[in-house]
Amino acid sequence: MKIWENEEVKSLFFEVEQCKKQQKALKNAFIIHAKKFNRKPNSVRNYYYHEVDNLLNDKARTQTLGVNLQEHQKTHFDAFEKESEEELFEKIESLVKNGKSVRCACLSLSGGDLNLMTRYQNKYQNMKRKIQRNNIIPFRKNTHTLSDEDINSLFMGLVRLIKRSALEEVNSKNPVLEKAFLDLNKKDRELCALKSEFEELKKQNADLIARLNRSKKQALFAKLDKNSGSNVEKSI
Repeated sequence: MKIWENEEVKSLFFEVEQCKKQQKALKNAFIIHAKKFNRKPNSVRNYYYHEVDNLLNDKARTQTLGVNLQEHQKTHFDAFEKESEEELFEKIESLVKNGKSVRCACLSLSGGDLNLMTRYQNKYQNMKRKIQRNNIIPFRKNTHTLSDEDINSLFMGLVRLIKRSALEEVNSKNPVLEKAFLDLNKKDRELCALKSEFEELKKQNADLIARLNRSKKQALFAKLDKNSGSNVEKSI
């Protein structure tokens, strides 16, 4: 374990004091110190709080380090009640929906108290994760309606998925599933054949309609020509 020399301890307490003056979260001081002295941020954090407790009972060491413990008083909070948790969560959610970041929302609700802001932020994130784990996630109502083409695509996708799953089982030499797979392949081929026949019938139907329309036009023109000829004969 790497020993904490006095100069390093002084540096840590100084970094914490600077964060407090700048109203930044204390974790920033722990991260800065960890990078500077090649330690882990969590280890720095744990050492800091442990050392604060030690210095409260060791005035001589406090004077040696030149630490003002008034700058390092720990803030104690009462536990959240369930109703107050839900109320806090709803307030933060409302501010976030109105365009604020979670940090800004928590800072606003804490009245500028950085420690309280951090507590609010941690509580909100914990509740958010808990809600997601319980699958209590609000979904927006989908106003898009599926077309026949969408439904057909979903159906064919499901068929392919079933076939793939069946093929994997067939490879394991399951006779029941092997027969089901063969039957499914047969039905698939029949479906493709019916689809081709249907497309051909549609084409033939379109040709018949076109021919019928041409015949009607020809008959109409013939009738008009005949009536026109009759009128000419009468006038003579």
